[in-house]
Amino acid sequence: MHAPPSPRPPVKKSRKSFWLKQLHMWHWMSSAVSLIGLLLFAVTGFTLNHAADIEAAPVVAQKTAQMPQAVLGTLGADPAGGKGALPRPVAAWVEDHFPVSATGEAEWSADEIYLPAPRPGGDGWVAIDRASGAVSSEITDRGWISYLNDLHKGRNSGGEWSLFIDVFAFACLIFAFTGLVLLWLHSAKRKSTWPLVGAGLILPAAVAIIFIH
Repeated sequence: MHAPPSPRPPVKKSRKSFWLKQLHMWHWMSSAVSLIGLLLFAVTGFTLNHAADIEAAPVVAQKTAQMPQAVLGTLGADPAGGKGALPRPVAAWVEDHFPVSATGEAEWSADEIYLPAPRPGGDGWVAIDRASGAVSSEITDRGWISYLNDLHKGRNSGGEWSLFIDVFAFACLIFAFTGLVLLWLHSAKRKSTWPLVGAGLILPAAVAIIFIH
């Protein structure tokens, strides 16, 4: 005789178990992806909030060089509106001789071409004398705290970093949403869940309403 088949678990319970496993998986995966970014943004949130109390000693470096006439001759006519990118040979020469990215928009005049070169944690510029080919630059470094603060704000950090912030923000949204659903599923056994969630909403709202004008 064959043993009677074991009864199947209720469909509702198996579905709940499936979604609970999915939520846990997405929660830990999104937390793993966003962990380092969360630490970075938490630390820089503190340093930005106390920026006036954190002293920085900017380091300014100046440099000069002589552009060869063969490269200088590729400048050609001024772009429309007096603003435009440097020709490729000129941009390549500038990047070879100065620690800047020369792909940005430069300001063209009859005597000089001025290329702003902002960067996270500092600033810079390169000036090209159109007659003599003399090139000068100035690079300002405000330190690693300023560098991390600018990464937090996405200031002068390029398209790749902007894409990272978008991916990081999406991972944080998944982390927060799955965490909220897991809180809801376990709230019956943890009575302090919703009071704590409510406190997280009420406290910043109260501070904003009472103290921010």
